Amino acid sequence: MTRIFAGSAQYPTQTPGPVVTIGNFDGFHVGHQHLISQLRQRCDELNSPSCVYTFEPPPRVLLSADRRFPRIMPWDQKLRLLADAGVDHIVIERFTRAFSQHPPQWFLREILRRRLRARALVVGHDFRFGRARAGTVELLRDEAPDIDVQQVSPETLNGVVVSSTAIRKLVAAGDVVQAACLLGRPHQVVGTVVAGERRGRKIGYPTANVESDAELLPSDGVYAVKCRISGEDQWRSAVANLGRRPTFDGRKFLIEVHILDFSGDIYGEEIAVSFVDRIRDERRFKDGEALAQQLREDVVTACDRLS
Repeated sequence: MTRIFAGSAQYPTQTPGPVVTIGNFDGFHVGHQHLISQLRQRCDELNSPSCVYTFEPPPRVLLSADRRFPRIMPWDQKLRLLADAGVDHIVIERFTRAFSQHPPQWFLREILRRRLRARALVVGHDFRFGRARAGTVELLRDEAPDIDVQQVSPETLNGVVVSSTAIRKLVAAGDVVQAACLLGRPHQVVGTVVAGERRGRKIGYPTANVESDAELLPSDGVYAVKCRISGEDQWRSAVANLGRRPTFDGRKFLIEVHILDFSGDIYGEEIAVSFVDRIRDERRFKDGEALAQQLREDVVTACDRLS
């Protein structure tokens, strides 16, 4: 069972100390998954527990406030995925400007030695630590030769290094297929079903209007998706429209999901929407009948791509 600690907490004394990895792990993509598999392998070799040391908020959010870094997934989902991957301990450090000013030597002495009692480290190819990211793997090996450090090579796909930044760009562009390749699963948005204007019902395609605080959404358009309603194990096929419904002069951004072969009242229910493929751009139709015809075609396309 995974145990979660605050960064300032006193961790339980362990003999031997843990094997530690450090990072944000936003999206928990295939590169992160590979890193955790290497962490667990090293733990098995040393007969030590595993520990992920991470930050909240992510450093980039605080230190680069003029740039937008939407989270790929909410905090609780990241923790669940780390736990599912078999991590023994997760330590969450509250990241502040004061914390960011600590030099690498302080981080080594205070965090790695005193608090975590790290026996070994397994880190990514771009690992840096301390003020201005001045700390390197070479510095660790020079100043802490007793701590074994393994640096993992980057995961690549078609010659591109898998990264959270690359995934954000792909999702924002609507390329959910390529994003899923880098994530190792479709990009997912979770929200609550709320009441709408019921326009879809009037043309024969009722939709669940999803209100979500997700920071990263695919670009406006129509998508083949899978969705899961809270309390169900079943993933259902669906068509999702993201946009402002130009046919009806809509101005408010909406996430609308038409669940195939489904009827029922799910207002107030939490729903997870996984984006499998992009079908088309959102566009304006001359009337509801023309839109309904296009939706019929969209459903056929979605069934084909979800099969």
